[in-house]
Amino acid sequence: MNSEREESQRCGFVAIVGRPNVGKSTLLNKLLGQKISITCRKPQTTRHQIIGVKTEEDVQAVYVDTPGLHLNKDKALNRFMNKTAASALDGVDVVVFIIDRTAWTEEEDYVLEKVKRSGIPTILAVNKVDWLEDKSTLLPFLQDISSKHDFVEIIPLSAKTGRQVDVLEEKVEKLLPHSPHIYPEDQLTDRSSRFLSAEIVREKVMRQMGEEVPYQMTVMIERFKVIKGLIHIDATIYVEKDGQKRILIGNKGDCIKQIGIDARRDMESLFDNQVVLKLWVKIKSGWSDDERALQSLGYLDQMD
Repeated sequence: MNSEREESQRCGFVAIVGRPNVGKSTLLNKLLGQKISITCRKPQTTRHQIIGVKTEEDVQAVYVDTPGLHLNKDKALNRFMNKTAASALDGVDVVVFIIDRTAWTEEEDYVLEKVKRSGIPTILAVNKVDWLEDKSTLLPFLQDISSKHDFVEIIPLSAKTGRQVDVLEEKVEKLLPHSPHIYPEDQLTDRSSRFLSAEIVREKVMRQMGEEVPYQMTVMIERFKVIKGLIHIDATIYVEKDGQKRILIGNKGDCIKQIGIDARRDMESLFDNQVVLKLWVKIKSGWSDDERALQSLGYLDQMD
């Protein structure tokens, strides 16, 4: 690549932050035009940082999806997710702070405090505005929150439908520094196929289960191997109690069978290849509040 082309390029990291369940992962998927971050209406679906790379001509935006910052720090898993989310603010060029419609809670104050401390140019994205029952409440709310911080821009949008997401992208692009691209232009994420497979299975469990099981469940990929053109994936779903295992398997195995069908469909779409998926459910008591267990299950960041 010649030096003139490199000088015209823009490239930088963009952290997507906010409290749980405001639409961070939905926004990342919409920006990329492909699903790489799992989504669910249940809070705290995202547990790890996930990088999504979008390259268009001379601009490469490296988006960092994060777990929701929240005030609950009772368990080791909660502390891990908070630390993971906060660390995303280290060394990024732009922050996209997402809130849910006209809701501003203590957790928004908590996120804003970290954003202010970072000193990074921040865009406030007011998500799900299409869900507002009374649209007349939006303008007064936007005027009110504009006094909370010197935001570069406040953009009402809908991550699900894509409304105004292009406006957000344009603003982000202008804030990225002039820099050569970091990733190949066809790379979409920094995460491995094994990681993405585990996340897909976890999403399907979260969508199938009630309130208790999803937060005391994690997934490990035991095998990911291509044999005669087929991708063979063996995954173990860990829960904390025998009752959770029975619920997850379901009557005559119908629940775990449906999870497998749904997960395999998404995997085949993501990998553009036929997948043979096998699922197991095992009990690992207390894993979500055991730092050593968290690290053995892939939550490798150093814990406080």
